[in-house]
Amino acid sequence: MAVNLVNVENVSKVYGTRALLDGVSLGVSEGDRIGVVGRNGDGKTTLIRMLAKLEDADTGRVTHSGGLRTGVLTQHDSLDPTATVRHEVIRDMADHEWAGNAKIRDVLTGLFGGLDMPGFPQGLDTVIAPLSGGERRRIALAKLLIEEQDLIVLDEPTNHLDVEGIAWLARHLRERRSALVCVTHDRWFLDQVCTRMWDVQKGDVYEYEGGYSDYVFARAERERIAATEETKRQNLVRKELAWLRRGAPARTSKPRFRVEAANELIADVPPPRDSSELMKFASTRLGKTVFDLEDVTVQAGPKVLLKHVTWQLGPGDRIGLVGVNGAGKTSLLRAMAEAALTQGETQPAGGRIAVGRTVKLAYLSQEVAELDPTWRVVQAVQQVRERVDLGKGREMTAGQLCETFGFNKEKQWTPVGDLSGGERRRLQLLRLLMDEPNVLFLDEPTNDLDIETLTQLEDVLDGWPGSMVVISHDRFFIERTTDRVFALLGDATLRMLPRGIDEYLERRRRMEEVAAASVPAPAVTKAVPEKSAADQRVAKKELQKIERQLDKVSQKETRLHAQIADNATDFEKVAKLDAELRDLAAERDDLELRWLELAEDA
Repeated sequence: MAVNLVNVENVSKVYGTRALLDGVSLGVSEGDRIGVVGRNGDGKTTLIRMLAKLEDADTGRVTHSGGLRTGVLTQHDSLDPTATVRHEVIRDMADHEWAGNAKIRDVLTGLFGGLDMPGFPQGLDTVIAPLSGGERRRIALAKLLIEEQDLIVLDEPTNHLDVEGIAWLARHLRERRSALVCVTHDRWFLDQVCTRMWDVQKGDVYEYEGGYSDYVFARAERERIAATEETKRQNLVRKELAWLRRGAPARTSKPRFRVEAANELIADVPPPRDSSELMKFASTRLGKTVFDLEDVTVQAGPKVLLKHVTWQLGPGDRIGLVGVNGAGKTSLLRAMAEAALTQGETQPAGGRIAVGRTVKLAYLSQEVAELDPTWRVVQAVQQVRERVDLGKGREMTAGQLCETFGFNKEKQWTPVGDLSGGERRRLQLLRLLMDEPNVLFLDEPTNDLDIETLTQLEDVLDGWPGSMVVISHDRFFIERTTDRVFALLGDATLRMLPRGIDEYLERRRRMEEVAAASVPAPAVTKAVPEKSAADQRVAKKELQKIERQLDKVSQKETRLHAQIADNATDFEKVAKLDAELRDLAAERDDLELRWLELAEDA
């Protein structure tokens, strides 16, 4: 029998005239791993702060079991700015003592990339004061994870972590014996770590068994039966449910709810995107050329980030860009954006970027653009235009698009100066889309957005006809909105990854193993002649050809899956379609193998 660690009994909390929590009763037991979701402002952070006894309830009570050891990561750290990283994380442990501790080594390597903390000027002896918010947050997380706790409470732990850091943190938390309560908008992380979900809505908290995928199934079923939500939101839930059943994230969790009921819910839901239709529409808006990079070198000051990159972004391409921090993802987008904004006059340090004549670029940077704080939300959107064409016959007014992004009629008249960071991010996205671009560059678009807003953004992007490049550490968002993944592995190259983020993590793991072992290059490699520039160009052209073939194979596979679903009762036809699917899988394997061989030469 699991021991009860925390009891929340009939707790209420009111801010101003709004009840964030109204008579909520919950419990946390040994071994629980609970994910907390809900819209921004609905009380997620308030709930976990009361759970950890950092904030008092207006009514009701929160009780902890005797001697409960609790570790809390809040959104604002309490680190001493005059102290060093060593003092905050390692305390007074001798070097031989902490270096001999496998847990401490694992935490430092997972969060900072190594025991010598590369990226920090003096390693462990770096003073905290001048560090960035992201660096401080990782230090606070390391400090917490090194300690032993019965209960860990985390508020947005994946903020400022890259894809590798998030994967490490998920693995670390799964292996710990501590109970966990975690607020995060990272849906992949929730599916990997959590075994229960709390959904905070309108003063109440709904409990679900399982991870994020299971939560979506159960919430869709509950809302269908109870009919408590409006049609639009229900359709969004069903659409995300369809994605989870058919798409990559479905692999992360086996649903424990009735699969038949889930399949019935999505029977008439089409795939998230009609890729061939969008590609055709994008071609008419963009022409054949969007961005062509030929032998491009990108620098940040004296540092060379990318060398001799040849790459093509075509009409309708939806690209996810991943890589280690500092590898040049943002610098690459900026170089392309500068070439577009100056009609090709501004070029990178080496090579050339050709931009299509019809390209109309919108670039969402990591910095939230400052707007007049006296403007109302709807006025800030109308400043761009009154109506927007989202493609495939979908047209919306400024007010309608505001509602799609979570600004109801009342919120639309809120002054911009009164908005939260997440709401300003949403407004920035809105203004970009209202300008009807045909190319989107999105640099960390998920920052500060809650899960419901992310779902709405994905729905808007599903039917958006144009080319798109997304930089994000949110694995779910990358897999959901893009069709191909490219990676900057820190070796000044740009590589396509046929197997997506799984392949990226495998490659990075191999690179780290080689670096840790400090294995020198075999002497025989020196005898291998370097490929000539002509051979490299030929290899790059064949790489691009194979990438286009892989896209076509992927589209054929999608169509076959749809045909199999449509003819589920016709066993003879299903067998024939399944044979075609196996042939395509073999063709894809051959193409991927050839791609990997060429990648070494290019």
